[in-house]
Amino acid sequence: MIEPLRHALTSPRQRASIALATVAGLLLLAGCGEQSDTESTASTDTPAALASAFPGKKATGDPVKIGLITNEGGAGISQPETRQAADAARRYANDNLGGIAGRPIEYVICKTKEEPATARDCANRMVEQKVAAVVLTSSGLGDSMVPIVTRAGIPWTTALATSGAEATSARAYSWTGGFPASMTAMAEYAKKQGYKKVVTFVIDVPSAVGGAQSIGKPVFDKAGIDLSIVKIAAGTPDASPQVSAALRGKPDAVAVIGESTVCTSVLQAMATLSGATPRMVLQPCTAPAVVDAVGTGLDGAQVFSSFDVSSDHTEAQLYRTIMKRYSPDTPSGGYAAIGYQGALGLIRALEGLTGEVTPQTVAKALDAAKDVPLPAGHGTTFTCDSKAVPALKAACSAPEITATLNGGKLEKVQVVDPTPLFEQAG
Repeated sequence: MIEPLRHALTSPRQRASIALATVAGLLLLAGCGEQSDTESTASTDTPAALASAFPGKKATGDPVKIGLITNEGGAGISQPETRQAADAARRYANDNLGGIAGRPIEYVICKTKEEPATARDCANRMVEQKVAAVVLTSSGLGDSMVPIVTRAGIPWTTALATSGAEATSARAYSWTGGFPASMTAMAEYAKKQGYKKVVTFVIDVPSAVGGAQSIGKPVFDKAGIDLSIVKIAAGTPDASPQVSAALRGKPDAVAVIGESTVCTSVLQAMATLSGATPRMVLQPCTAPAVVDAVGTGLDGAQVFSSFDVSSDHTEAQLYRTIMKRYSPDTPSGGYAAIGYQGALGLIRALEGLTGEVTPQTVAKALDAAKDVPLPAGHGTTFTCDSKAVPALKAACSAPEITATLNGGKLEKVQVVDPTPLFEQAG
């Protein structure tokens, strides 16, 4: 008998830390490359359908201080575009949405350099500056920062939790469900396609392999699908031996969880050995370096992500329009959207807030917010009632966005709701 998901995730914080650290590494690496800004042929001029989204309701009065923490300035991975997109959301809200509680939003910005000591300094600065809330764009150092911020009573918010503390702490809020939601959405999609056997190629690091085993296998089991895990070392130039061996088991589909080098080596081998086998991938596999290297071998791959910036959906059009107006020099087709989603998600969740803006009133408003439209979320919503994803109390939604990659462009964008599998897991 298969154990329920909540039992498979014994020690939720430990399991969450493993799985979410996977996402941190993969998505930060994904951010080093950018998707093409020509993914969609939709116009970035203001569409008539968006007229009501620009009412010109300007914020006035004393500013509301919101902390904005970003992973830039270090010698390694740096993502200034996430800060720039978050600032575009702030300027848009101040010009059109009355900021927060009618008052203009002012950021207290701190760059972590992806160094633990600097990250802790950023967290302490938020406390010293008495911000009303913190927005993290992206970082793998949440465990170093969240306890400092939340112990001070300040709400911690992000579009995508990438640490155990972000996913499980009181007064922490993640608008999306992160890696557990991605894996469960893949399983739900595979179930609807009638797959019975799936092989997943996973970057060979403990966090990624552990996440696939502790999150992926239980939810695929619940979907009635046999999931096999094959490890691929980062930088592997040719994964043909591993792919060939896995294909001898005649899987109905394969999944790829890794950064660009793993995506490239696996997908190139798949194109040569079994181009017709369906592929499911996470966003890193859509990086330009992968698309250029694999070419038509990526056509037909099903991509899973927490945001949609390329379709004709109103939310995607709004994102492109805001970026064009308020941050035209920022590449908007890559990982910038995670900063926009995090910032505008907070602003939308606080839409009904009036009067004094304090950490206490912000937390109360977030706890009460219901069915908030997820920015760039293709029509999905979030509710922060700790019920969206089992064992991850901070997760405010579970649905994932998926699309088919063809010719380097994402097509047939749709939403996959993994809730049925979560409910089966008890």
